[in-house]
Amino acid sequence: MIGYHLVRLAKFSGRETRAQFWPYAAVVAGIAMVCGFAMAMPMVLASMAKMRQFALEHPEQATISSGPGRYEIEIQGYHPELMPDIAPFLTAMEGVMALLIVLTAAAVVRRLHDTGLSGAWGLLPLPFLFFGFARMPVLFADPAFDTRLFGLLFLNNFCYLGALGVLVLLLARSGKTEENRYGPVPQS
Repeated sequence: MIGYHLVRLAKFSGRETRAQFWPYAAVVAGIAMVCGFAMAMPMVLASMAKMRQFALEHPEQATISSGPGRYEIEIQGYHPELMPDIAPFLTAMEGVMALLIVLTAAAVVRRLHDTGLSGAWGLLPLPFLFFGFARMPVLFADPAFDTRLFGLLFLNNFCYLGALGVLVLLLARSGKTEENRYGPVPQS
């Protein structure tokens, strides 16, 4: 199934069944999640190490507690130097999302064609995704927390998830059982 889709990365015409689309989409989404996790973990672990070191050097400002299945560091005051630099992570995630889009775009269009819909429906979540990636670095770069921008990004993320949900529902629809304007019924 992977090879079938890789040779059709630029084929935005025709139709594709649910049985052809969903296993591929699941593999690509799974790989994207694993990549995101792999990129985030070093950043999180480095930040935790900084916090632990700070707590050990400043016991009057910090408390470390642990127990079965938990490890907590509580730090008093404002210490932005302990927070990770989120910019490289966001850049890497933009790359992962761009790769995800490239790998699934044609398959999404063919799947939508099978349901009788235009491939343009596949663009539904993209404006929200692009806006979020464009504004997120601004939020993290500002030392004074901008609550309005945070609220706008929260609303944008809600809209993105809603648009993505609508797209998933459209992709999950049954294909047309007869030839439509996008071609004949695909072979399973």
